[in-house]
Amino acid sequence: MKLWNKKVAGATVLTMSLLLAACSGDDEATDTGTDTGGDTGGDEGTEEQVTITYAAGVDVTGATDVLIEEFEAQNPNINVEYREMPADTGASHDQYVTMFSSQDASIDVFDADVIWPAEFAQGQYALELDRFIEADGINMDDYFPGTVASGQFNGRQYAMPKFTDAGLLYYRTDIVEEPPTTWDELITMAGELQGEAGTEFGYLMQANQYEGMVTNAIEFIASHGGQVVDENNEVVVNSPETIAGIQTMIDIVNSDFVPSNILSFQETETNNAWVGGQSVFARNWPYMQSTSADEEASEVAGNVGFATLPEGDAGSAATLGGWMTMINRYSENQEAAWEFVKFMTGPEGQTISAVEGGRAPTIEALYDEAEVQEAATLFANEQFVETLQNAVPRPVTPIYPRISDIMQVQLSQALAGDITAEEAAANMQEEMEAAMAE
Repeated sequence: MKLWNKKVAGATVLTMSLLLAACSGDDEATDTGTDTGGDTGGDEGTEEQVTITYAAGVDVTGATDVLIEEFEAQNPNINVEYREMPADTGASHDQYVTMFSSQDASIDVFDADVIWPAEFAQGQYALELDRFIEADGINMDDYFPGTVASGQFNGRQYAMPKFTDAGLLYYRTDIVEEPPTTWDELITMAGELQGEAGTEFGYLMQANQYEGMVTNAIEFIASHGGQVVDENNEVVVNSPETIAGIQTMIDIVNSDFVPSNILSFQETETNNAWVGGQSVFARNWPYMQSTSADEEASEVAGNVGFATLPEGDAGSAATLGGWMTMINRYSENQEAAWEFVKFMTGPEGQTISAVEGGRAPTIEALYDEAEVQEAATLFANEQFVETLQNAVPRPVTPIYPRISDIMQVQLSQALAGDITAEEAAANMQEEMEAAMAE
């Protein structure tokens, strides 16, 4: 694998230089009860060789190899060993929990799903990064707000945003001149345009009882000004705003313009129906742009546009997806680990990830760089960048799996017509408060 030699655009280099200039490499580490491995911040005058282990899921793009090679070229005293984790994120999560709960130090740096940081922070698995961020003068305002919030817990930063994802509204450009800007407009247009150009449905979404349904619900709730868990880790789901969001979701799921089996729809069903030309509008993740454009498999190639999701009373909101990078609290090489994290999640590392891996940067300014824009059509689209600006994290709580399960059960009952939006919100409030108190 040759070193990454693509030219980084001037503004990216300038940003990188500003970020790295503050790094003196001789900051004293706060005592966390573990050996930090000494001064290994990439100073060429340092003779000590340090090896760190980086764990991440399967990467078929080769971007990880390029990241490591370029980092090692710039930091010759730090060697990075890549440990490939299972493709199944649940299996990776469980392996990390098992290792870190026993204070295993064999992994130094690891990638984390956006819903993990709060759990890993409370479990004392992850290292607080604030002292590194402050010492190196990193401006967290350069990152999309939702990605930063996903890595926080109790006011501290435990994870750095690596790459991101967010829900989008897809529409048929051969049917729709201008996409709807509000949920009310979508409901009207989906009903009126259903059947045009051979379509069967007006709108597709994910309404099956699984995590994807929660991401859809968060978008409805947040666009109406509601929350599930606030920044103080307090349950606030039983509010008029949340109820309004749930009611809009109920209205759409029970409309005549969605498939009769919409309660069984996950991303795959949505994608298949969409590329089959069956709907005017659809909510899905950015990957559906590429499947839509596949002329051999898609019946809608050339006739697809996308926009931000419709607004509720509080504006547009897209549920945040993507991955973060964290440091094992028990790492014996914390300074070296931070240097690698800083590189991967900084401007140069994220440019490599975008160009080599097609991964959406979490640093907003990178979307102005020609090299990033050329990496994927999506990255040059203002609507996509606006979506990332409005992206909201799922509830940031150490018991997120429990919170998600509660939401899935109660919202599924509401979508099926067994309980009202008000009852769903009240039930979630009660059950979540009980779970928090355990």
